[in-house]
Amino acid sequence: MKILVTGSSGLVGTALVEELKQVGHTVLRLVRPGSIRSSRVTEGFDVEWNPVTGGLGGAAVGADAVVNLAGASITGGRWNEERKKILRTSRVDATDSLVNSLARMAVRPRVLVCASAIGYYGNRGDQLLTEESAAGAGFLPDLARDWEASARKAEAIGVRVVCARFGIILAKQGGALPQMVRLFKLGVGGKLGSGRQWMSWVTLTDTVHVVRLAVENAAVRGAINVVSPEPVRNVELTKALATALYRPAIFAVPEFALKLAMGEAAGELLLSSQRVLPAQLEKLGYKFTHSELGSALRATV
Repeated sequence: MKILVTGSSGLVGTALVEELKQVGHTVLRLVRPGSIRSSRVTEGFDVEWNPVTGGLGGAAVGADAVVNLAGASITGGRWNEERKKILRTSRVDATDSLVNSLARMAVRPRVLVCASAIGYYGNRGDQLLTEESAAGAGFLPDLARDWEASARKAEAIGVRVVCARFGIILAKQGGALPQMVRLFKLGVGGKLGSGRQWMSWVTLTDTVHVVRLAVENAAVRGAINVVSPEPVRNVELTKALATALYRPAIFAVPEFALKLAMGEAAGELLLSSQRVLPAQLEKLGYKFTHSELGSALRATV
């Protein structure tokens, strides 16, 4: 298959491109104007894409699939109005532009896999959440819901759409885990707030495998929770990481300190409780490489 990928330089994108190439797919990275290196042009790996104008390079013609992972880092700063606008524009507006670009193609890709997040569900306490659960309330739920709505516009032009709701991705290359590991190695790791909030996690390996499944399997469509089948409370995650690193977990970061440091983002990113299950993946018979937190952390760190 010929597959276009946005956000190819990010944590998931980098690993996904390598995976797709290894199994024989042709991968073209959609990059912003001015970002293409001459060496990549001759190799045919990069295609210019302007998310503002919708301009798409001619090499994209004939693509079978598109994976949209583009979006500014959700942890890249305090959520003031300017930052929220950047987060929204880089996701919702960019996806609108991408779908418009696909609509102008004479022959369109068969599938669009678009990133989303379990932030869609908001703070839901102990409630078990599946793909059928309603969106929550707050900035992240609103952002995820609108992001998915933009992607689903591609259904009107005959494209199968999959919205991959990523959980907390465990990877040594990036994301939240390296920051947590640094604290534990300094001897100051511990639970966040009460530690009772549910955290739904997944390894980078399984994340990549699920995205590949969504691309290759025509039976996959709509929302899909990309999380392991065993969510844990924050205090359990803390203890498991301490065990994997042979470090103590005796400290706790008070809720007020997190909110003082991060503002609104602390409540939705660190203190929000999301007990999410991969119901659609289980129906598809997907076998996780890592479904148990302890073994996943040992393999990762």
